[in-house]
Amino acid sequence: MYFYSMSHYDYIIIGAGAAGLLLAEAMGSDSFFSNKSILVLDKDNKTKNDRTWCFWERGKGQFDDLVHKTWENIYVGGQLFQKSTSIAPYTYKMLRGIDFYNHFLPKVKAYPNITWIQEEVLYIEEKENTVSVSTTNHKFSGQTVFSSGYDPSIPLKQKNYPVLQQHFLGWQIKTDQLVFNDGEVVFMDFSVAQKGNTRFMYVLPFSENGALVEYTLFSEQLLEKNEYEEAIKTYISANYGGTKYTIEEKEFGSIPMTCYPFHQHNTDRVIHIGIAGGWAKPSTGYTFYNTSRQVPKLVEHLKKGKRLSKFHQKSRFMFYDMLLLDILHRNNHLGHDIFESMFNKRKASLILKFLENETNLWEELKIVSAPKPLPFIKALFRRIF
Repeated sequence: MYFYSMSHYDYIIIGAGAAGLLLAEAMGSDSFFSNKSILVLDKDNKTKNDRTWCFWERGKGQFDDLVHKTWENIYVGGQLFQKSTSIAPYTYKMLRGIDFYNHFLPKVKAYPNITWIQEEVLYIEEKENTVSVSTTNHKFSGQTVFSSGYDPSIPLKQKNYPVLQQHFLGWQIKTDQLVFNDGEVVFMDFSVAQKGNTRFMYVLPFSENGALVEYTLFSEQLLEKNEYEEAIKTYISANYGGTKYTIEEKEFGSIPMTCYPFHQHNTDRVIHIGIAGGWAKPSTGYTFYNTSRQVPKLVEHLKKGKRLSKFHQKSRFMFYDMLLLDILHRNNHLGHDIFESMFNKRKASLILKFLENETNLWEELKIVSAPKPLPFIKALFRRIF
């Protein structure tokens, strides 16, 4: 068995996804941490395109050199409503996992104070002065541990905060005809059968004959794989003229949608990051962009010597998210009506601004007044009383 020259580290980062790699890069490039030893652990070698991240932002951003495709327009529609619209001043951006890994992993591995080890973490044990991290072959100790390991059973052990899933299966396809509008993202197409849930199609067109087509649900239970795939087949046939196509890649994901306070599991030695830390937007499941904003805040928190258990900020936007999730938990079929009403009555750019937690109170009043008010009033009274 090979033994690493060091078994104790100042910092251990578990998981090299978006949160882990961005944190490792931020610490590795900051002279404040140059005399600190940092270990990064992940069970994968990060050589596969295992995910797609999308986000919107104004103007140029830090990931622009890695972005695979951008769009200036989106489409939202349903059985009785169709709308194509600009999202200016925002741009919708898509980043492939493999491009992110290929950029950040070599940089992280090159820092002299960072050690990268490809092993699966089995368990973490917090002790009086250190944290023990056991992998398949070794045991390490650290003063501080950042863990992106998500245990989906944790929020299910309580009833105060509903737990839905944003779950999806996507096909990246190449068609034999030019059928896609590559200047517009199909952001939410609710024309598919809802079957008592909130279900929609999401299409990212890379070209006129290439796109990622995803079947997405906001609901409590996942589907059987064939249910997602049958829905995709039906949608392609109905909306793209029966064109022939080949499937180049597949992806599946499930992101928790909940206002459960994940931060309460943080201690002064172990802090959870990414989805495990509650960094996903509860009402949409978007995680990447929020993670890119949380990492610099966490680094500053560390540099100021603040207690890790205090790394949390309350926000009124969490309350808005909670009301929506309360509604979808009780009446999951209302999702399409709520989102269609918002996009029908308000500018898409304002909705995206709201979903990024950047609006003021007047703008928020305009957003929450767009859908039918009764479900929100009921949800509000249930929360109060």
